[in-house]
Amino acid sequence: MKTNYTYNEEINDIIYENSSIRYNEFEQCIFRNCDFASCDFTGVVFIECTFHECNFKETKINYVSLRDVEFVGCDFTSVNFAMTDQVIYNFNFTNCLLDYAQFYALKLKKMQFINCSMISVDFMNCDLTEALFDNCNLRRAVFIDTILQKADFYSSYDFNIDPEKNKMKRAIFSTEGLKGLLSKYDLVIK
Repeated sequence: MKTNYTYNEEINDIIYENSSIRYNEFEQCIFRNCDFASCDFTGVVFIECTFHECNFKETKINYVSLRDVEFVGCDFTSVNFAMTDQVIYNFNFTNCLLDYAQFYALKLKKMQFINCSMISVDFMNCDLTEALFDNCNLRRAVFIDTILQKADFYSSYDFNIDPEKNKMKRAIFSTEGLKGLLSKYDLVIK
């Protein structure tokens, strides 16, 4: 198994084939308009990389390492992040499509989701302590047994979070967001 190392390069408009990226390491690279939908990410490491307008839709990202990675305007529809390498990892999303993505049981402390569509995202058993959900659509997102302590939902909307099924001490919500915390009680809030 040969590992290829790429450092400080800008990579544009590449459509990656199934195994073309396996066991590669990328550091301080910028990816623009690349398509990873057919990739096998086994053994891939991204360190301090940024992805702009890339397609990951329905990609199997098992065993990929994401260390200080930024995703901007990328499509992650139906991607399961649960099998990502969880040793020294950190990644954030801005203007991304994350509908139907799965983050089941991941430790995502201080994770940032900014202007993202997150319809039906699975956050069951996650640790989202101090996470930021800035202007995100969280319609039908699942929060069960999730740690949301100090998480910021102030500008996000259309969520339904049961305070009795999650740890939410000092989480931040707007007045308008209160209906998403009380919906199970079928109250009329004006």
